[in-house]
Amino acid sequence: MERRPVGERGTAPTEGSSPGAARPPVAVTSAAAARRHVRAVVVERWCSPSGPPSEAAMIDLLLVVSELVTNAVRHGGGLAGFDVAVSEAGVRLDVRDYSPAVPTAAHGPGMPPRSHEGSGYGWPLINRLSSQVDVRRPAEGGKTISVLVPLT
Repeated sequence: MERRPVGERGTAPTEGSSPGAARPPVAVTSAAAARRHVRAVVVERWCSPSGPPSEAAMIDLLLVVSELVTNAVRHGGGLAGFDVAVSEAGVRLDVRDYSPAVPTAAHGPGMPPRSHEGSGYGWPLINRLSSQVDVRRPAEGGKTISVLVPLT
């Protein structure tokens, strides 16, 4: 299976284009690139009567982004896809990797592990900070983890 850099599939205006015009996909190959991309998408697209998201909400969102992408790289055989969408409910992230293995909820929803052995905190954080979490295993292989992170 060929592994190539992946990009955000949504569209956004580019300079000198109409608001519905698509811009080229953004390569997301690391947690840092994913965080930069998500922050830029939120700044560009978030529209709420209550104003921009709080810095605390952005920190929570970027932590979830980091954990999802890092888990795909460390435990999922690599990052196979990364999509981000903004809605009134928050930010939807879809992170695809090459492994069909589904994360276990061995510690309960949002609970940290009993002892720290170098990992195990990411999945509980993702569950705690997201209002929706869904794991799908498509027929073509791997898995997609979709989360909705509220910004209010």
